[in-house]
Amino acid sequence: MSSTWKLNENSQGELKVKVEGEKWLEAQKKAFKKLAKDIEVKGFRKGQVPDEIAKKQVSEQSILMEAIDEVAGHALQEGITEHDLWIIARPELGVDEVTKEAVMLNFNVTVKPEVKLGDYKGLEIKKDKVSVSAKEVDEQLEQLQTRFSELVVKEGGEIKSGDTAVIDFEGFKDGVAFEGGKGENYPLEIGSGSFIPGFEEQLIGMKADEEKDIDLTFPENYGAEDLAGKAVVFKVKVHEIKEKTLPEINDDLIKDAEVEGVETVEDYKKYVKNNLKEQKEQTAQGKFENDLLEKLIENSEVVIPQVMIDDEVAQMMNDFAGRLAQQGFQLEQYYQMTGTSAEQLQEQMIPEAKQKVNVRLVLDKIAQVEKIEISEKDVEVEYEEIANRYGMEVDKVKEAINPDALNYDLRLQKAVELVKDSVA
Repeated sequence: MSSTWKLNENSQGELKVKVEGEKWLEAQKKAFKKLAKDIEVKGFRKGQVPDEIAKKQVSEQSILMEAIDEVAGHALQEGITEHDLWIIARPELGVDEVTKEAVMLNFNVTVKPEVKLGDYKGLEIKKDKVSVSAKEVDEQLEQLQTRFSELVVKEGGEIKSGDTAVIDFEGFKDGVAFEGGKGENYPLEIGSGSFIPGFEEQLIGMKADEEKDIDLTFPENYGAEDLAGKAVVFKVKVHEIKEKTLPEINDDLIKDAEVEGVETVEDYKKYVKNNLKEQKEQTAQGKFENDLLEKLIENSEVVIPQVMIDDEVAQMMNDFAGRLAQQGFQLEQYYQMTGTSAEQLQEQMIPEAKQKVNVRLVLDKIAQVEKIEISEKDVEVEYEEIANRYGMEVDKVKEAINPDALNYDLRLQKAVELVKDSVA
């Protein structure tokens, strides 16, 4: 076999492989035997027809076409190896010329795109400094107060923001009650945003046993098409008004929170401050890494083949469907609830898919330039860490994660660490 490779635009290229001589003759013999098995000739059992008779029944063209199938896979692999190609999509096979003496196969191939790296060391990306203010700690204490608050019926007085109004309501469009627009003895916290805009605000000032008609217009993007953008009237009756009573912030309240190792208000403040600082540190680190990756992409040049973006979107769709399934939902239910379609969801995912592919390509190029290698021991250690993280047996993790895929991920991680360590 002999082959040639020509790279065209957008990572597309032509891999031509010529098969001749003994390999091509052997492929034709195998092709004939395979076709001969299906020949039916009176007086002979199927598959037992003598070659000299079978040859009269099988056309030379059929043998050659079948022989192409025999050699195509091996020819492709030979060409890939000879020219060190990284194919990222299923090649399309064409035949330039075929005779009994030789065949010229033409594979239309999409390969991993070339990346032109810009600066990736010493980037001037700073991580945000974090601090926790006394006000933020106090806000956490107020949230604890709210968590242990009690609702007490307000004797007299009007509904104000923060109160809970127990109401009956029914919605009408054009004088006709619509489905899903009715509730009885419904506890509605004013200011929670539970109802459509304007509803809760118009309850403010009402008193117990008072009735009122509320005129509203549903948002244009409301999930139910028959109500989106439509004017409606809600008939409302207030049964009672409840207001929150907050407990005093003292050591007893802290004990009720049942936080391990925390007994006093001062303990809780330290606990909250440490937690907030840790959260902010994680956020700052995440932003720092994202800024770093965006800078790497900005400094590099790469044209991403559409097939890589399509494959990434498909993977993201599978991951999204998996997360929905864990919550007991199917994709079709999601489309119905959000008023979207598979096509719209895929369209929304394209920018993120491009970003992910771009990052991988750039990091892979850095790993290549820096000659980053991952040892078998590195892979084994990572398998063990994953097993410990998820409480699984190592053998089960190995069944779920291909070692080559894990090796690739570790190379990219080391490339990221290299870039981070070099930050100015």
